[in-house]
Order: sequence, then C-alpha cells, then structure tokens
Amino acid sequence: MRQGPYKVGVVGIGAVGTEMVRVLRQRAFPASEIRILARSERDEEVAGEVFHVQAASPEAFDGLDFAFFAGTEGAKGASQLYGWEAVARGVTVIDNGDDFRMDPRVPLVIPEINREALKDHRGFIANPNCSTIIALMVLGPLHRAAGIRRFVVSTYQAVSGTGRAAVAELDRQVREFAAGSPVRAETYPHQIAFNVLPEIGRLKPQMPGYTGEEAKMLFETRKILGDARIRVSATCVRVPVVCGHAEAIHVELARALTVADAREVLSAAPGVRLVDDPAEHRYPMPLDCAGEDDVRVGRIRLDESVENGLALFVAGDNIRKGAALNAVQIAEALIRQT
Repeated sequence: MRQGPYKVGVVGIGAVGTEMVRVLRQRAFPASEIRILARSERDEEVAGEVFHVQAASPEAFDGLDFAFFAGTEGAKGASQLYGWEAVARGVTVIDNGDDFRMDPRVPLVIPEINREALKDHRGFIANPNCSTIIALMVLGPLHRAAGIRRFVVSTYQAVSGTGRAAVAELDRQVREFAAGSPVRAETYPHQIAFNVLPEIGRLKPQMPGYTGEEAKMLFETRKILGDARIRVSATCVRVPVVCGHAEAIHVELARALTVADAREVLSAAPGVRLVDDPAEHRYPMPLDCAGEDDVRVGRIRLDESVENGLALFVAGDNIRKGAALNAVQIAEALIRQT
C-alpha cells in the first residue's frame, strides 16, 4: 500500500456509516477525501459535515484506497454487489456486514486481538459481529493467558444494532405507553419498550434452536482466536436500550486464574477498561459506554460450577467499537504495517 494521505469511501450512511465518518475525523485518519456512496445521489449532512453523496456503482470506487462497507447486523447487498469489484479496482475493502466473515479468503479481525491475520490479506477484510467484538476484547486476553475451553454468554443488545428504524420504534413505543395508547410493533415482532426479546436473527438450520446472532458468537470466535476446539453457547437478547451491548459471560479456562490474576490481565489489555467495584455500585453499564472506545469489564468472580471457571460482565458501544471504530482501526493497522 502506498503512503498516505488516502482516498476513503464509506458505503452507507446509516448509524454505522455516520459513526465511521465521525471516527475518521476524530482520529485524524490521513484521508485526503471521504467519498460517501449510497443508493441514490444527493447532498446530506453526515456527522456534522455536508457531503455530496454519490450513487454506488463499480466506477464509484475508482481511485479509492480504502472502502468501508457500513452494513449493520444482518445487512445484505452492498458488499456482495461491490466488495470484490472494488478490490479488483485496487481498493482495500473493510466490510462491517456478515456476508464474507467466514469466507476463507477473508481475515476476520479485531486489531487488539488478532492483528497478525492481516499479514496476507487479499484486499478484503471483515469486521466481526458487534457482540463478538465486545466479548473477545475481554476473552482474547484471557485466552492468551490461560486458554479458553468454553464459554456461555447471554447478551443484552441495544436496538441501535438493528438500525435507525428500531431506535425510532423504541422512542415511539415509550411515548405510546406513557400516553396510554396502543403500543404498535413494526420493526420487531413484539413490543420492545419495557420488554426483552430473546431473538436476534433468524433460526440457524446448522444449529437447531439457535439464531444467526448466536451462531456468530461460536464460529467467529473460533476463527478470530484460531482454535476450532472452543465451545460456545450463546443466548442473544434484544433489550430496550438505545446504545451499548452488555454481556454476561461464564468462561471455562484450561488453566486456573484467580480473580486477581484476571484483573491484572484485563487491566493491561488494550482497549479494555476495568470497572469492577460492585460494593460501590461500579460495574459496566451500556449507559456509560455510549460514545466510548473502550470495552468495560467488571463483576469478575469465580464460577464454581466448572473447573477453572470465571464469571464476568462486559459492556461496549455496539456502533463504535462494535462496528465503526474497529473498522477504522483495521485500516490504521494496515497503514502501520506498510
């Protein structure tokens, strides 16, 4: 890759695309151009700047160095249509969607955890799922320290992971409930306000009874950590929170770690913030993570139900570290290795 500054494309300007532009500016990414591509041509304000949005087409990628595809959970289409075409035109693609995460040609990368996977990339890199990123920011360091045999995770995922329509629906439903009006469910199959929905994604035929979101936690973890023996059981739950995914994780390690050992490992982990003083009501919460880069971890304790077990609670901004920031960090890592 040539030396910067770089011409950068962002495909899609929903919640993730908008945050990508914001992160690029905040981190002073060496971009001489940020080109926004979407379904239709128009002028639009994105993260406080007015951009002339170009209609996506193969030719629209000409001259770019990087293209960030800003697909949200379950989003299909843009990277399937244009991803490898952009690579053929000399662009390095970083895809937030899930179309190519398990493709053997495509590294699946969290820079703090498996940056080495970028070494022999073919011009197309995938961002992991947001819930996987938030979990592995904490589990990755523990795996290096003591080896992970298995973990059981219950996620509490914000509506922003579904997109702007879901955020608007939660807001509307709260207002309808407060007014004593009928509460209408449109984006989700049931009311999300004052409720939780144990369904994120469609049921996965390869894993009977599990949803696609839950399957991602297994398959993406194995690919990122490079260990097909790790066993994972996930229950993914949508909760009436606007921003920030939280996760309760019970992990079985190959070698025992004390609580003090785990705190020491996680305190030194890049991108992780230890918030672990439950006696003073200090623990990770989505509300505190919104807009922050770090993933928070706390409630660290022994899990006596298994040998070498630990229990912990994590939370992180699903739109930022769970999507936009991680993608930009991948680009920064690629620049550093040139």
